[in-house]
Amino acid sequence: MRTDVLITGGLLIDGTGAPPRRADLAMSTGRITHVGTTTPAEATHVIDATGLIVTPGLIDLHSHADFTILGTPTAEACLHQGVTTLVTGNCGMSPFPGPDSGADLAAFAAAVDDARPAVNLALLVGHGALRAAVLSQERRAPGRTELDRMRGLLATAAEQGAFGLSTGLIYAPGSFAATQEIEALAAETARHGLLYATHMRDEGDRLIEAVEEALSVARASGVRLQISHLKAMGPANHGKVERALALMDAAAAQGLDVACDVYPYTASSTTLTSRLPGWAMDGGTAALLARLADPADRERVLAGLRPAVGRTFLPEGVIIAELSPGPYADRVGDSIAAIAKDTGVEPAEAVLDVLAAHRAQVMIVNHAMAERDVAAVLRHPASAVASDGWVLRAPGDGHPHPRNFGTFARVLGPSARGEGVVPVAEAVRKMSSLPAARLALTDRGTVAPGQVADVAVFDPASTADLATYGDPWRYAAGARHVLVSGEVVLADGVPTGARPGRVLRKTPAR
Repeated sequence: MRTDVLITGGLLIDGTGAPPRRADLAMSTGRITHVGTTTPAEATHVIDATGLIVTPGLIDLHSHADFTILGTPTAEACLHQGVTTLVTGNCGMSPFPGPDSGADLAAFAAAVDDARPAVNLALLVGHGALRAAVLSQERRAPGRTELDRMRGLLATAAEQGAFGLSTGLIYAPGSFAATQEIEALAAETARHGLLYATHMRDEGDRLIEAVEEALSVARASGVRLQISHLKAMGPANHGKVERALALMDAAAAQGLDVACDVYPYTASSTTLTSRLPGWAMDGGTAALLARLADPADRERVLAGLRPAVGRTFLPEGVIIAELSPGPYADRVGDSIAAIAKDTGVEPAEAVLDVLAAHRAQVMIVNHAMAERDVAAVLRHPASAVASDGWVLRAPGDGHPHPRNFGTFARVLGPSARGEGVVPVAEAVRKMSSLPAARLALTDRGTVAPGQVADVAVFDPASTADLATYGDPWRYAAGARHVLVSGEVVLADGVPTGARPGRVLRKTPAR
């Protein structure tokens, strides 16, 4: 018997949570054909994995790479972490649908496939994109006809292969939606058998109320619920994730299909505009800039922002990560507190000054979480590991969050050495079969005969997150070999240039 690729001598962690075991692995025509201690006699390509661990290709359940994959299809940051599939369209944001009738999932997927990515993508459709296509950036409820149009756009995305719907309820225009609107779209999502992933309405003072809203949407609609990057922001809210997890557990005990995901860092990364009172973004960026230019409106925005300063918005922990050209371009990597001190204004005013000077195009890294909360979510059996990243290659401009480069190595490395929050087999499950199950991807996420040959091989002694907040542009260490559909995309720690990835399509429910 001859095979395309043979991996021998490795310690297999198959993604199910089962203990590691010695096994060889054979692949032909993009599928795993054999897992066991006896091996085929001949292979076109042999990988010696002695002293290494072999895992399924890792699945990043929460990514924003749909906005960067066309420019960086080589996705080196993923390959150096053993990630072979990215789930995009999260937080209510997706490149489709758009105002142009041709800007739909099918058109975007075709563009990605033409770019020949090194990794696979599974697409969610963003509620914010649905809303913008129908209501633009207006802060109001949709009429019946408008809601039907949003349902229709969602149904079209489902028919074209979307894996789910996402909301970003702190981001305009998604933040303008009432619970009833979300329930209606979640019911459409459930009708197609898809996943509903939500960046909830609040992750600070009203975290528990936001969890309760997400659970109520799932109960009312029957949708499968994924709570995105579960966290508690601000010292006054540290510890609340235990209550949030207890609410999830209680709902699951009552039959609700609910899970969450987490990145293993105590800082988030988002837009600076997301820190403003929600009404400030009514009408979109142009309307915000007009408000900031008007003294009375600017004072209203300041009055809405000030109560969060020092509570869920810590000026010393809010770091400028990236911004458009302008007068604060040299402050990338600096905190809002430092900018406020240097310019002689209060932190809330510094926020508005930076936004106005850079046309509201400002990204931040926000230090506001507690290690114990991150660990509590990571330990929970229903939590998947996800990056919430979008940067796919180093180096580049700005000062991005290190999660773009180190999320999976940060969990897998220490765990593989017995120092981590979760054991190594459980860590792999949270990065492979668990996210695959959330997506209903039945042919990925485990190492078994018949599965797609997405496979990663790691050196447990050297696997580590090398990116830091101070020096983020560093790839993770430890991934030795990575295969996508049986094709080697990383060999001996070096990208091969092969780009066999594609957009995965979910078969529509009938």
